[in-house]
Amino acid sequence: MKKIGFDNEKYLEEQKKFILERAKKVEGRLYVECGGKLLFDYHAARVLPGFDTNDKMKVFQSFKENLDVIICIHAGDIEHRKMRSDFGISYDTDVFKMIDDFAAWGIKADKVVVTRYNGERSANNFADMLTRRGIKVYFHRPIMGYPDNVDMVVSDEGYGSNPYIPTDADVVIVTAPGPGSGKLATCLSQIYHEFREGRKAGYAKFESFPIWNLPIDHPVNIAYEAATADIGDYNQIDHYYVAATGNISVNYNRDMEAYPLLKRILDKITGGSFSYNSPTDMGVNRLGFGISDDAVVREAANQEIIRRYYRSACEYAQGIGTKETVQRSYEIMNKAGLCCEDRPTVKVAQSALEDAIARGKSKNGISCAAAIQLNDGTFVTGHNSLLMHASSALVLNSLKVMAGIDKKTELIPHQILDSVYAVKRDVLRGRGISLNLDETLICLAMAAAMDENAKKALSMLPNLRGCESHMSHIPSAGDSSGLRKLGINVTSEPKFPTNNMRNF
Repeated sequence: MKKIGFDNEKYLEEQKKFILERAKKVEGRLYVECGGKLLFDYHAARVLPGFDTNDKMKVFQSFKENLDVIICIHAGDIEHRKMRSDFGISYDTDVFKMIDDFAAWGIKADKVVVTRYNGERSANNFADMLTRRGIKVYFHRPIMGYPDNVDMVVSDEGYGSNPYIPTDADVVIVTAPGPGSGKLATCLSQIYHEFREGRKAGYAKFESFPIWNLPIDHPVNIAYEAATADIGDYNQIDHYYVAATGNISVNYNRDMEAYPLLKRILDKITGGSFSYNSPTDMGVNRLGFGISDDAVVREAANQEIIRRYYRSACEYAQGIGTKETVQRSYEIMNKAGLCCEDRPTVKVAQSALEDAIARGKSKNGISCAAAIQLNDGTFVTGHNSLLMHASSALVLNSLKVMAGIDKKTELIPHQILDSVYAVKRDVLRGRGISLNLDETLICLAMAAAMDENAKKALSMLPNLRGCESHMSHIPSAGDSSGLRKLGINVTSEPKFPTNNMRNF
């Protein structure tokens, strides 16, 4: 079993209690700007072993009868089809997904605000699609002088010009597909309208990282810097919090920079009746209180820092990242006192590659290898062949080890393989018949209907979730898809198997 360093139940109880206590202090409606991922927060799960990827939604579900939801999306992101890299879908598509996700958890999310709207046709079409599905859509136009001209912003010509979004609950979650969607401005606009009508309201921020009550040089907080290397976020001591309380707290640069102006805006809206002394005070994050084994969490975060370096290097090799991000990721890894070899599967994969080359086990003279460390600590390797990609061989070999099946046993009968190869070669006119991981898993599922060993191996697939793997090359799309669905934490060398893209 994988080591656990985070007490999930303790965290859920603590987080719910703290949000509701904050709402009670407001003596009115609390608008909670929700940063990060509401669902499938794999970064948090990787650095805090034991954290459930859907914990935020579990917190909200626990008081859903007293909860309302507003989803924000920037009109420019609709116009330019901005994409979510983790799901491979556009921001506007993700809004529909978020509505469905909330519904699956029994939470109604039927309010969407298009921010910084300037009459974009794509935004109008998007709003029409939502309206037809019973979703209420609101438009917030850009405010002149925002955010620096506080007198203009906090006026009927500023926030007052935005339509008020009616809500019924005491806690309103304001969320979005990604950063820059206008969550904070929407919260402040709502609070302005509440006070203008004589109702009290308050603001809070629910963001996971950095964790304010961990040291600034704790690997979990350094891992946050690694995760945001592309946008240059870095951690800072919250000197406002130190001045107010005498205690140390950690925040990040953008919140620290925004705080003085945000405080001025809130003070002007509320007349100083509800304010904060520091960025930390604004937050309601209680992740730090769920850590049950600091050593386990530190090791997990160190592995994430190395993974982030490899990811940035691979994205640069693929033309979707920058050299500056690679350099910053490398510097962050060095700051944490780490190197690539601190990831155990790196050396094992390299040895497997050298062995494959020496023994001539390659496809068209191209050798690829992969290694995985199972949750019991066992290392397993795989290499490519004329029939399978390295990741396919790796997963099948791992399933044999976990199921106690002899390594020479063929899990997929040749009749199935021959049929698939024939389709790829003769019908689909593929350049090669070698199976990627997605294809291999489908073949294994077919084999399980007629072979007990295949059925036994298939039952082991969930045990691969959370395992660490490294590859000698950037995996193909079919391999990446399969590895991601299995929940394997994969890194790879920033190299293609060959300079000839057709062979990839």
